[in-house]
Amino acid sequence: MKASTVAYKPVGMALGALGGALAGIAFKQLWMRLGHEGDAPNATDEDRSWREILIAATLQGAVFALVKAAIDRGGAVAVRRLTGTWPD
Repeated sequence: MKASTVAYKPVGMALGALGGALAGIAFKQLWMRLGHEGDAPNATDEDRSWREILIAATLQGAVFALVKAAIDRGGAVAVRRLTGTWPD
C-alpha cells in the first residue's frame, strides 16, 4: 500500500464528514430558494405529496453526490501536490 494512500485515509474521512455537513447546508439553501418553507419532507411525511417527496430526495441525492465528488477530487489533488503521487 502506498504511503500516500495511508496518509489520505484519515484526511479523506475528515473531508467526508465536512462534506456531509456542507452538503446538508447546501441542500437546505437550495430547497428554500426553490420556494419551499422549512425542511424537506421525509419519505414517511403523511402531509406531503409523492411528487414533493421524490423531488426532494432526488435533489438531496444530487447535491450530496456533487459535494462528495468535489471534496474527494480536491483532496486527491491536494495529496498529489503534497506527495507527488495520486492516492488510491
